Amino acid sequence: MEAAPEQGGCPAGAEAEPCAEPPAHRLSVAELDRELDSRSELIDDKEFDIPQVDTPPTLESILNETDDEEESFILEDPFLLNVDNTDTHSYDTSSVASSDSGDRTHLKRKKKLPDSLSLHGSVIRLSLLKGISAQIVSAADKVDAGLPTAIAASNLIAVGTSHGLALIFDQNQALRLCLGSTAVGAQYGAISALSINNDCSRLLCGFAKGQITMWDLASGKLLRSITDAHPPGTAILHIKFTDDPTLAICNDSGGSVFELSFKRVMGVRTCESRCLFSGSKGEVCCIEPLHAKVELRDHPITQYSLLAMASLTKILVIGLKPSLKVWMTFPYGRMDPSSVPLLAWHFVAVQNSVNPMLAFCRGDVVHFLLVKRDDSGAIHVTKQRQLHLHYDLINFTWINSRTAVLLDSVEKLHVIDRQTQEELETIEISEVQLVYNSSHFKSLATGGNVSEALALVGEKACYQSISSCGGQIFYLGTKSVHVMTLRSWRERVDHLLKQERLTDALALAWSFYEGKAKAVVGLSGDTSKRKAVIADRMVEILLHYADRTLKKCPDQGKIQVMEQHFQDMVPVIVDYSLLLQRTDLLFNQIYDKMSENSVAKGIFLECLEPYILSDKLVGITAQVMKDLLLHFQDKNRLENLEACIVHMDITSLDIQQVVLLCWENHLYDAMIYVYNSGMNDFISPMEKLFKVIAPPLNAGKSLTDEQVVMGNKLLVYISCCLAGRAYPLGDIPEDLVPLVKNQVFEFLIRLHSTEGSVDEEVYPYVRTLLHFDTREFLNVLALTFEDFKNDKQAVEYQQRIVDILLKVMVENSDFTPSQVGCLFTFLARQLAKPNNTLFVNRTLFDQVLEFLCSPDDDSRHSERQQVLLELLQAGGIVQFEESRLIQMAEKAEFYQICEFMYERELRYDKIIGCYLRDPVRKEEVFNYIHNILSMPGYSAEEKQLVWQKALEHVEELLLLSPCKAADLVAIHFSEQIESIITNLQDQFLLFQFLRSLLDPREGINQDLIHLPPCITEQFIELLCQYSPDQVLETLKVLEYCRLEETIQITQKHQLHEASSYLLEKKGDIHGAFLVMLERLQSKLLMLTQDDENSAELPLLENIEDTLMKTIALCRRNSHNLDQQQREALWFPLLEAMMSPQKLSGSSQCRYSKSLKSLTMQVLNNMAAFIALPSILQRILQDPVYGKGKLGEIQGLVLGMLDTFNYEQTLLETTTNLLNHDLHWSLCNLRASVTRGLTPKQDYCCICLQQYKRRQETADEIIVFSCGHLYHSLCLLSKECGTVTKGMMRWMCYKCNSSNKGGKLSENFSELKKGSGASLAQTSSESLLDPQQIQAFDQLCRLNRGTSRLALLTELSRGHGSEKHGLLSVSHGDPATSSVFQNENFQLHLAPPPLAED
Repeated sequence: MEAAPEQGGCPAGAEAEPCAEPPAHRLSVAELDRELDSRSELIDDKEFDIPQVDTPPTLESILNETDDEEESFILEDPFLLNVDNTDTHSYDTSSVASSDSGDRTHLKRKKKLPDSLSLHGSVIRLSLLKGISAQIVSAADKVDAGLPTAIAASNLIAVGTSHGLALIFDQNQALRLCLGSTAVGAQYGAISALSINNDCSRLLCGFAKGQITMWDLASGKLLRSITDAHPPGTAILHIKFTDDPTLAICNDSGGSVFELSFKRVMGVRTCESRCLFSGSKGEVCCIEPLHAKVELRDHPITQYSLLAMASLTKILVIGLKPSLKVWMTFPYGRMDPSSVPLLAWHFVAVQNSVNPMLAFCRGDVVHFLLVKRDDSGAIHVTKQRQLHLHYDLINFTWINSRTAVLLDSVEKLHVIDRQTQEELETIEISEVQLVYNSSHFKSLATGGNVSEALALVGEKACYQSISSCGGQIFYLGTKSVHVMTLRSWRERVDHLLKQERLTDALALAWSFYEGKAKAVVGLSGDTSKRKAVIADRMVEILLHYADRTLKKCPDQGKIQVMEQHFQDMVPVIVDYSLLLQRTDLLFNQIYDKMSENSVAKGIFLECLEPYILSDKLVGITAQVMKDLLLHFQDKNRLENLEACIVHMDITSLDIQQVVLLCWENHLYDAMIYVYNSGMNDFISPMEKLFKVIAPPLNAGKSLTDEQVVMGNKLLVYISCCLAGRAYPLGDIPEDLVPLVKNQVFEFLIRLHSTEGSVDEEVYPYVRTLLHFDTREFLNVLALTFEDFKNDKQAVEYQQRIVDILLKVMVENSDFTPSQVGCLFTFLARQLAKPNNTLFVNRTLFDQVLEFLCSPDDDSRHSERQQVLLELLQAGGIVQFEESRLIQMAEKAEFYQICEFMYERELRYDKIIGCYLRDPVRKEEVFNYIHNILSMPGYSAEEKQLVWQKALEHVEELLLLSPCKAADLVAIHFSEQIESIITNLQDQFLLFQFLRSLLDPREGINQDLIHLPPCITEQFIELLCQYSPDQVLETLKVLEYCRLEETIQITQKHQLHEASSYLLEKKGDIHGAFLVMLERLQSKLLMLTQDDENSAELPLLENIEDTLMKTIALCRRNSHNLDQQQREALWFPLLEAMMSPQKLSGSSQCRYSKSLKSLTMQVLNNMAAFIALPSILQRILQDPVYGKGKLGEIQGLVLGMLDTFNYEQTLLETTTNLLNHDLHWSLCNLRASVTRGLTPKQDYCCICLQQYKRRQETADEIIVFSCGHLYHSLCLLSKECGTVTKGMMRWMCYKCNSSNKGGKLSENFSELKKGSGASLAQTSSESLLDPQQIQAFDQLCRLNRGTSRLALLTELSRGHGSEKHGLLSVSHGDPATSSVFQNENFQLHLAPPPLAED
């Protein structure tokens, strides 16, 4: 048995002592401090006689320990959950939930379950009490004690047996007493319940035949034998002492509860019994008095002597003192009747007060009820959060106030943390072979006179087999006793170490350290003391881990394998060392160990990187720092190297060497950082960078990418220095800030560089930066100016740098307009500030204006305009005379500048001109005009001026975009449209304008414009001229047009299709047809006259197109015409198509085939509207065919006859099928209605009496087609008869009640009165009566497949939603009952026969 190092091992000679390890009292949660600060330990080592251990075992000794034989009994680590901290207010309880009882076939599993990869390690330890177990088995053999039946644990352990003996064991598992005798056992039956009082002086035994005995545990004397405490013939299910030793409670198999009061009068011991709850009001099968620990005996609630009782429907909490009172009843909902009700009390700390909590469970939900006493003395019960499980419970035991141990119906233990509801561990205890109390619940010893409900609960009852005491739970098996305890924190860590799971052990230890672990035992003292103890343990593990990592390293094989090994191991060591803030350990002992292996050393150094980057690592030794830099350099990981340098304190390294390293590898950030923080030198890095980028810039060459990066870093560095920030991160020390600013300024405005040549231009640094990136450099200066306080020196600096900038840029011609503009924009911004102290000569601004507007240079026009605009917007406008500015801008075509100026003067109409003349922004003029005219914020005069201006320029706008212009006109100028149209000279422009305006497809809202019809006709006229092929489509969408006038226009322009469309719309069908026919004939004429091949194909396609349109016209209108009018359309068309075929000639063979197929199409379409005889007659009357030349049309006629034959066959087949189906259905219906019924049995299925025996006058015998037989009165009593239309309708009770889905397949009855066989008549209504429905169902089942009738019904249902009489009987949901969705659906239809040639 593993013993916790702090509390010592087992006493000599004890193989496994029951109470060897009381959980040491530790509370990691503030709430519990109040509860327990006055009581240092609940169970101390003296009480349990545990020897002190001077030196706890070392890690090595634990790891090298050999597994002793007992290991096999300890279930290691099943799958854990989460549990927090511990205290030992736990006591004797028995209860939990249920599902699948003690059949032991499923229990043959492996003894050890695999460790789960959970956070908690193994939380509990299950040990076999070998001494007790051996003696139970030997007692059964030697003194015929029988099998164990009940257990009670306190400082002593009592085990009851089936032959009426009680065996009492002490803490060393020695048998102290054997109480009772088998002779008494024969009389009283098995011991069914046990209870030991608080001071271990008395034992109560309850027997299977109802007797109760009380024993003195000191002397082993029988003190009382009670036989009349409760009704005879019922077994004792529970007997429990309360905290008052003179008061006990018993519960019998009749479901009643009695209070036993022990008295001693004149030396005579008596027992008075009082009924607390009668089994006639509901059977109680679980009772639990509230026990308080010694230190909680003065808790105000203890004076009530509370008792919880669970019946099969509710739970009650009652107070036994000062007088009997019910404090709470709590009915629970419907439960699985076989699940076991469970109750368990425990004192818990909630909201800074300690109160009892009752856990109640039946099935898979645990309810927690908090019981409080208020100032008035009343007791209140509040529900806490429920615990929902996925298994049924048969036992619930508190092990301490935060942790509960649950046993499910498949004998798995679950350790649960109450507050987080997390499952910490699961362990299977089938090896215990738990004892079940079923026989007592069924009261077999007294003849089994108990209710079914109680017997059902008893199947899984194991109340008497599980007993808890002092943080230990005892499990009684058929041949053994096991004890379950929580492991101490050290034991849990060591347990993982034994399994070589070092990472998990460290994670678990860290969770103890942080105070986040659950179910913690063995930590006492304040937080800092605890942390120190855990940290020492973790350091031992880390050192061991480091050694093991190096030892276990794979010697041979690929280097990648070795790398992977260290990558898995080393980061863990580094992480935990730093979490524990033990850098001394990390950089000395552990680093020295790792340095033995180069791969391990490299990975160790790489692990440090994230900590360095997040500034969490201080105090790196110079050696490690040096190694780290060399490692990254060797690996060529230069970005990592640079990132690390700028986070390290490098004063302890060789600075020159580091600078050289950075410069060679282009690590400029690191180099600057080293100069700044290592030597407080802020100027040297700038000089080094200037030397690289100045020469190419001065020579006018473009920079390489590398040089651009350097230039950018230089700018950022300068801006950081001037703003007082350190580069690349952090801040410059406060005392250095003014000094650094001054140094950097002085450096920038030096007249010459240190090693400059004689012909070097003045102010080289400013000049270089301006050339490199003018805008960014000026931004840096602007930010710096923002930062400056207005002291005298700062003002001088600002003026000086501005003068230098002007000198460098204005006196040089090698700066672009953009760059010069940037400078003046910068100056304008500075001058526009309210507290400005700078002075700049105004003539300079005039020079800049001349320079930017110089019309002699056309290049960079937009750039110059943009620069000037920025300058004006930055506040530079105050430096210029406005009229001259506008004049110069117009001259230079700077329209955006003009717009900016006009906007200031609110002359919006002028801006329209700017837009129209500016080639870049012409298109935006429409939005601009629309916004001014429609948005608020402009005065009426301004709007009027803009409106006037836009009207003047309307022709220009139209040229720009007819569509947008029309949109604008429709919204803002709808009254002026006619005048605009008259003023437009260009006809094509007018056409585009009208099309945009009138064609709805262009998207203009037609409701905005109301034009006279003549304008629409003008538009159609123009459309016919410019875009004739779009006329028809446009006419279809035009909303307003006069038909007569439009027809004249289209006819004038010879647009036949359009004319035909309009005539049809007007209602002149014949006229429309004639137009199309004329066009078709003219094309056919061209075809017959034109003998050349080239034109033939396009012409044929053209003819086909026209013919299709003509046919469509005829089809559309034939429905509304009479026979004569139809013939007037179709026959001329047929004639037109056939006439070219009559003309014989050499050209005929080329296209006669095409014409024939077209003629066939006309005939096919005609056939739908004109009778076949008329068509044939008309063809035969034709003079050409009349003379006997039928060869031409033989194909046409035969085609018609084929169609007719096919349709006739189809009709006959369908009729045959319908007739056959109908006949078959009626035959079967008739047969099933006339068939006799054979009952399956000769008794009524409800009252189970033979049908002959009960001959009551009103009673009839009813037989159903399913074979069940009933008395009519019995059916009526079950409500299986309904009266419809004066007739009785019956349905089978059995078939109906078993049909839980509630489908409509009730078996309706055939009615037979007495022995006569007169059938119930079917009513003649169209709906089916119940018998018919049933017969119809049977038919459908017989036929398996779907009937063809049903298919047709289904199909017709798709077309029309009307009801189909008796075929529309729908079973269930119509959406899901389609025959086509039936998985057995098969189509049994044959294809129509082929027409023979």
